[in-house]
Amino acid sequence: MQISGPSLSLPVAALKFASVGGAVPLNSTFYIARPVDELFHAAIARGESIVLVKGARQMGKTSLLARGLQRARMAGAEVILTDIQKFNSTELKSMETFLFALADLVADQLNLPVLPEETWNPRSSPHANFEQYLKENVFGQMSTRFVWGFDEVDRLFAVDFSNEVFALFRSWHNERALNPQGPWSRLTLAISYATEASLFIDTLNQSPFNVGTRLTLEDFTLEQVAELNRRYGSALQNEGELERFYRLVAGQPFLVRRGLHEMVTTDIRLDVLEKQADREDGIFGDHLRRIALLLGADPEFREIVRGVLEGQMCPTLTSFARLKTAGLIVGTSQSDARPRCQLYATFLARHLR
Repeated sequence: MQISGPSLSLPVAALKFASVGGAVPLNSTFYIARPVDELFHAAIARGESIVLVKGARQMGKTSLLARGLQRARMAGAEVILTDIQKFNSTELKSMETFLFALADLVADQLNLPVLPEETWNPRSSPHANFEQYLKENVFGQMSTRFVWGFDEVDRLFAVDFSNEVFALFRSWHNERALNPQGPWSRLTLAISYATEASLFIDTLNQSPFNVGTRLTLEDFTLEQVAELNRRYGSALQNEGELERFYRLVAGQPFLVRRGLHEMVTTDIRLDVLEKQADREDGIFGDHLRRIALLLGADPEFREIVRGVLEGQMCPTLTSFARLKTAGLIVGTSQSDARPRCQLYATFLARHLR
């Protein structure tokens, strides 16, 4: 593979805005578009009712969502973003408190003159109040398309009323077919999530996770890692180093960016990075500790991962799906399960012994 070519030769100061962690800024030189980007943009442009983006943690879902919403905004749509991580425990106590808080966020982002407390009827159900508020104060006041992004939806899977929330979203999708001229025909829900929805939702026929456009974020390819390396000023200096780095972290977007960023800003070589990579106090320490906590909380899956490291197959389809969704393993089937990258294999082998 050819990885030579003009490098950016960026000074350390120029990399400040590329700090790794969280969403990649919209104007960042270091965002690598993948084929799923265009599929996502196209689905929103078509006005799909529901567009789902699924991927393991730190795969770039929020960055992709932000770019899709920005493109929709530039095309003239009304756009808002709801990050479920921002809801506190009181707001997630019940369907009533959640929908009221959600309506409040809509009012704030759209600067609506009528607030939810002015219209909320205590004798009506939370669903009825919420839908009426949207119909009168959002769809009733605008004629454009409405694109609503939801990030970190995983958090809703753990609440008691999750099925009710997702059934409500699904009902809006259904109403588009029943009433093509109705307000819901102008709504697109763009939802990002990491957890396998089928493990948490009892009634999939009432959820939004089996309708609309469903997209999955995959790891960077070797070619995409080579391109990102070029943008970082060719921290990896030749094809051999590129292949060694790719074996270490595969194409996991966060690990790739973090590794290249560290090499450029601290001027360390690949051999040093390789020796320190699996240390819990190293540059990937936060990421690795999260994996350790995840497995520590679930002894059953801890043993399954240990078995995979020893060359055993995943015992069930459910365990295979959960570990793959969590980003710990790769493979096409239970018998093909293997650690996602060399870094994971080394760290987990030591951590689980």
